[in-house]
Amino acid sequence: MKPELVVATKNKKKLGEIKEILSDLGLRIVSLVDYSRTPRIIENGKTFKENAIKKAVRIAHFTKKLTLGEDSGLCVDALDGAPGIYSSRFSGKEKDDSKNNLKVLKLLEGLPLNKRRAYYVCAVALADKNGLVGVAEGRCSGIIGFEPKGNSGFGYDPLFVIPKYKKTFAELGERVKHKMSHRFRALSRSRKMLFEYLGR
Repeated sequence: MKPELVVATKNKKKLGEIKEILSDLGLRIVSLVDYSRTPRIIENGKTFKENAIKKAVRIAHFTKKLTLGEDSGLCVDALDGAPGIYSSRFSGKEKDDSKNNLKVLKLLEGLPLNKRRAYYVCAVALADKNGLVGVAEGRCSGIIGFEPKGNSGFGYDPLFVIPKYKKTFAELGERVKHKMSHRFRALSRSRKMLFEYLGR
């Protein structure tokens, strides 16, 4: 029987990325979609780490299983770090990716490429029924393009240009993104915690 890991999310695309990045660990990875009446988590932390910890601890307490809480977002230098922890709801509660992208573009209107620096942040927390196991964080630097490009990924991926490739995450596709993204880096750092926890 494979060890089970609950991912505290209902976001299918985010779950898909996590499953792919951790695919070699031999875990049965499930999400909140597999549970009914899960507690509502209000993401009112001041940092990505605080929100990730809150998700992991609350859902682990509910499921009594090893749980991964993740919080991530885009930070734009010219916007003093915004959208930051409000990334998914930057343009409103409906969490509309295209509206969020358009809002960022509007706020950066007229700024040259060298003033459009940004970075993605991802915080990953692991918890079980007894509490927090550990936290890891990852970052990925890039530049905000002048228009959305590409069809892969989600969130701000159509705007997030990787200078090395001169392409957005949405253009590069998952194979490249999953080897260098903020989520890949945070999950890579959480592997040691997972191995130790599972006694490998």
